[in-house]
Amino acid sequence: MAPFRRVAAYVPPHAATLALGMTSALFRPRDGVSAFDLALCARRPGPLMTDLGVPVLVEHGLEALAAADLILVLPGAGPAVPPGDPVLGALRAAHRRGATLAAHCLGVFTLAATGLLDGREVTTHWQYAGELAARHPDVVVRPESLYIDQGALVTGAGAAAGMDMYLHLIRRDHGAVLANALARLLVTPPHRDGGQQQFIAAPAPADGTGERLADVIAWARAHLDRPVTVDELAARALMSRRSFIRHFKAATGAPPHAWLLAQRLDRAEELLETTDLTIEQIAGRVGYRSAAVFREQFALRRKLTPSDYRRTFSRRTAPRSGG
Repeated sequence: MAPFRRVAAYVPPHAATLALGMTSALFRPRDGVSAFDLALCARRPGPLMTDLGVPVLVEHGLEALAAADLILVLPGAGPAVPPGDPVLGALRAAHRRGATLAAHCLGVFTLAATGLLDGREVTTHWQYAGELAARHPDVVVRPESLYIDQGALVTGAGAAAGMDMYLHLIRRDHGAVLANALARLLVTPPHRDGGQQQFIAAPAPADGTGERLADVIAWARAHLDRPVTVDELAARALMSRRSFIRHFKAATGAPPHAWLLAQRLDRAEELLETTDLTIEQIAGRVGYRSAAVFREQFALRRKLTPSDYRRTFSRRTAPRSGG
């Protein structure tokens, strides 16, 4: 499947303003950065009221879904979707011709109403997971996930998790450099580890723990080229190992070891895209003493070897590779 360029966002009645903002921020064309072609569409083009009571002008009808490589089903004010709604037929037709369909939060209800998610694992906002499962018993709801990638069907959790899903789609099709560049422009993490549990009833500590963790995380990111143990990180945070692991997972959504692995592979993706370092050199730069182990871990994450990833996403004209 070729990387997407034409993006259509279906705007339901009383669309979530936050979702509209994220869609525009990530998928509108930006000079020197990205060249996406974004079209907002609705069942009927024209002014459409958002959840804030502010109208947005939607210029396209459902015909835009027939021309898009990527279709984003935005969340509205509620989960109800009439069975005979022509939107469902347009989404099914787009899926049949090979478009990627993605939805988060209440938008997942619309996508589930097409029947395309039957038998698949999906996620949505944790508050609505039970209702989604009740309305669509053939869908396997995983409320603990920020997003779930099923290839041509991608679902995301609630509210700001739409940003995680969108950045994942960009990274998946266009590489880490573009996803990271857009994340930097928007001052948002390019990737969050963990799931929705970290955002449910998790008050920020008031004892300086958060600041110490932030310092440790920044230090670890700056030293990905060397072995780093959990005990070393805990000592830098002035915590016991057990307390550090608990606070770290609450803050990042992942245990320290899993977080470090993700950081190393994120950095490896950037180096593969933007340098002509050999695979062996990149493995060393991200803390692997064995290039074979690096290749194995990278392939498990990306479903591509490092060399294949470089050939697909390289920003350089003549990269060289060690395998």
